[in-house]
Amino acid sequence: MKTIAALHAAVTAAPFDGEPSNAELDAIDRELPVILADVDLLDAQIMTIDRTPTELDHQRIRRARRRVLAARRDLANLTAAAATDTTVSGGAA
Repeated sequence: MKTIAALHAAVTAAPFDGEPSNAELDAIDRELPVILADVDLLDAQIMTIDRTPTELDHQRIRRARRRVLAARRDLANLTAAAATDTTVSGGAA
């Protein structure tokens, strides 16, 4: 019977320390407005689960949806601008 322990070192050559890398932390920072907007939308929706929504509840949910869409749009534009900046060399020929 073969043991797996002998092959374990070859599979996990780099130990995982459990901490996010700097690139992962930067990605979280960029996505934080979208995350917070999603949380606000969920809060607005959760408040209306056990009761009939009022007009104020509908307004709150609509506002939260608009914030989510705006945050996602801003993130997409930021990502597209970053991709354009790295792939396009400036200046006219």
